[in-house]
Parts: sequence; structure tokens; C-alpha cells
Amino acid sequence: MTFSDLGVPKDFNKGLKEMGIVVPTKIQEQAIPILLEQQTDFIGKAQTGTGKTAAFGIPLLSKIDPNKKQVQALILAPTRELGQQIAKQLFKFTKYTHKIFTESVYGGEKIERQITRLKRPTHIIVATPGRLIDLIDKKVVDISRVHTVVMDEADEMLSMGFKKDLTTILNKTKGYRNIWLFSATMPHSLNEIINTYVAKNAVRIEVDRKDTANKGIDHQFVIGEDAGKLDTLTYFLKTQKDNRGIIFTKTKVAARTLSKQLKAKNYEVGLLEGEMTQKDRDKVMRAFRSKKLQLLVSTDVAARGIDVANLAFVVHYQLPDQIEYYTHRSGRTARAGNTGLSLALVTRAEVKMIRSIEKELGIRFGQVR
Repeated sequence: MTFSDLGVPKDFNKGLKEMGIVVPTKIQEQAIPILLEQQTDFIGKAQTGTGKTAAFGIPLLSKIDPNKKQVQALILAPTRELGQQIAKQLFKFTKYTHKIFTESVYGGEKIERQITRLKRPTHIIVATPGRLIDLIDKKVVDISRVHTVVMDEADEMLSMGFKKDLTTILNKTKGYRNIWLFSATMPHSLNEIINTYVAKNAVRIEVDRKDTANKGIDHQFVIGEDAGKLDTLTYFLKTQKDNRGIIFTKTKVAARTLSKQLKAKNYEVGLLEGEMTQKDRDKVMRAFRSKKLQLLVSTDVAARGIDVANLAFVVHYQLPDQIEYYTHRSGRTARAGNTGLSLALVTRAEVKMIRSIEKELGIRFGQVR
């Protein structure tokens, strides 16, 4: 199966090939033909890291009229990083097509800068919900003629407290517009939004968890006591020499403690956790992307939207509560056709969680002794 088989126009195909995107993922295979050909509401349930941006991005771009100087589509995302990442991808997809202008707006940056940028022709706005509401209130953005609203990581937007903002935005775009909703999980609060705003005959697609596991990732686990975890981790890091990776914890307290411990051992490490200011977060990400830092210690929520090329490994210093988060964490490595290692540090009691992950995701863990 190729993107041409899915009906993707030649010019977009050329852009995808240049990005190394050649074989469609399951969600792309199922969503692209429907979204290209039909005027429909759409609900796609698929894990993070399964290629959703191309799944909605290519059909969305192909529906834009470059000659109309108005906002024609809206993409809502939970975090600044994810929004910036989506905008960057859309720009790359359109390298060989007519000029389609995308603007990314989010909290944590001076609103005046964004207002200036929005004065230029803009076809697609990628936004975090709160900042979009601010811009609408200032009458800078008119979303009344939007024909498509994409909600990416919809469950995350709700868990981050954006429900009121989302309903305000969806009410303001009422009329003839399609909603394309993508989510890893379907909590009750999301079903409420679907029942109120999404057409009853919306096309629904669910990609099986087993189809979402990245085949380039080598999953391994080490059994030990909690007290010995730091030693196990530092032993592992020595074997990795200059390789770069992310170490995940469940809580911000654990993340702060671990980053201090690693710094004390002279590792170049950055910390990402939910209560950081956007400015500090950007500073850490800039240093990590420019390879001034070898390691990142992060919580699950703080890692949303991170996309860094060529990460060799991910370490689960603490296993996540939800299997979705395991997919999301391990998917930070082995991107764009590369291989990578996902290592879980577990106690004996947690081995059953490893077995659950194997069963749910259809993967195999190797035990490192």
C-alpha cells in the first residue's frame, strides 16, 4: 500500500517521500481515503505516535483553496509543542504544492507577536484552545467560515481542563463545518462533546492497539529493588556512551529528585515537568535539540508534543499508570524508520504490568539479567 493508492495527490506525495514517509501507517491507511473523498465528521481512535498528523493533515491541506485569503481550517492541540510540531509538518507536506499558510498560536508567547503574524494571509490556524479564545475575544481571528475543525489528542485537551474553551470554539464554528476528532482514549467527558457537536453519522475508525506498536523498538526490562534503581540506571547510561534519550517518571517530585541525582553524577540533564513556566521549558528543549544536553528527565504530561530526532533510548524509571502512556513514552525513540531501545526498570511486583503491556500491545519484552 502506498500513499498514491490512498488517493494522495502527486505534489503531496513528493513532499512525503522527501520526509521519508513512504509506507502509510494503519490510521493513515484508513483515514486518508475517507477524509479526502467525503464531506463527513470523523472520529479516529489511535495512540500517539501513529502518524495522525499526516492522516488528517494531507486531506485537510487538499481541501484548502489557496486563493481565498481567509481562515478555512482550525486544528486544536493540547500543548504548544504539539501545535508547533503540527504546523511544521504541514509546512513540509506543502513543499511542492501551492502556498498554503499555516499559523501556530499558543499561550506562553506574547500575544502581540501572534496578532502581528495573523495579519498576514492565513489559511489554517493551529492553536491551543485558551490562546485561540483570547484572540477571538480581541477580534483578531474570525473562525465563522472555517470548514473543518480538527481536534488532535482530544482526551488530553480535556484532561488539561480545556472543556469550556472547546465548547466555546465549537459553538462559534457551528453551521456547515466538519469535525475530525482524534484521540487515544474515549473518556466520558469526550463522549459528551461527541454527542453534542459531532454528527450522529460520523465515520468512526479505531486502530487496534496491536497495530500501533512501532516495530523498530526493542523493549526490555530489568528487575531490581526500588533502592537500587539509580545504580541500575547509571550502569545502563554508561553502556550508552554519548547516545541520547529520555527518562520517564510518574510524578514531578520523582522527576525533580532524579534530575538532581543525575546532575550530581555529572550527566548533562534537563528536567521537564508540568509546573515549569513555558520559558523554562523552551530553554530546556532548545538545549536538548541542539545536543547541549544528553538526557531529559520528564513526566508523562510534560512530554506531550516532544519530537526530537535520533533518540537512541527511552527509560521507564517508573512504569506509567496507563498502557497508553507506555506507547507514548516508548514512541519517542525509533522515529522516522530508525531503531531504538525502551528499557523499563521494575520491581518483582511490577512484572505483571509488563505482561499486561505485552498482551495489550502485542509486543515482547526481553529481560536483561
